[in-house]
Amino acid sequence: MADREARFSTGVVVDTTPMPDHIPKVKEIGATSAPLMSASFFIGARCRPYNDDYMKCKTESYGRGELDCMKEGRKVTRCAASVLDDINKNCLEEFRAHWSCLENNNHQLWQCRRPERVMNRCVFQKLGLEKTIPDTPKGQTPIHLRDKQLFADNRTVVYPWEKDVGIRKDQANQPS
Repeated sequence: MADREARFSTGVVVDTTPMPDHIPKVKEIGATSAPLMSASFFIGARCRPYNDDYMKCKTESYGRGELDCMKEGRKVTRCAASVLDDINKNCLEEFRAHWSCLENNNHQLWQCRRPERVMNRCVFQKLGLEKTIPDTPKGQTPIHLRDKQLFADNRTVVYPWEKDVGIRKDQANQPS
């Protein structure tokens, strides 16, 4: 059926065409999916106005907005990079523990609630950003704040002797 050898290109293809001058330059983030997923709610919290502007531009351009919306897209990228920089400066160990857990568990968030809870606390205390899941039903505890995860291999997030992850009940009321 096939008399010829398959040929695969191992070289990197780079488009050398420069961007138009009216589009601002921005350095790409260069992160893999696990760190981006780990920080996604914080990026969404801080960068919401830029995201809304970008999506409005894309909606109004009816599918032709690749270059028209590049300016707004660059603002989103710049904002996301600033969030990742702040998390890396202030909560590096917690951030690394959470995205490593995601990487090792096929991006299944429910497997990594314990390191996520520690990271969320650090980011809230040091950056003032809080993880909120849009459209969470009123009166229900959001999934990331539940003490037990139904489908996780280790279902218990907060152990009985803890007030919160890493904080023992007997040490909870002591000043730090």
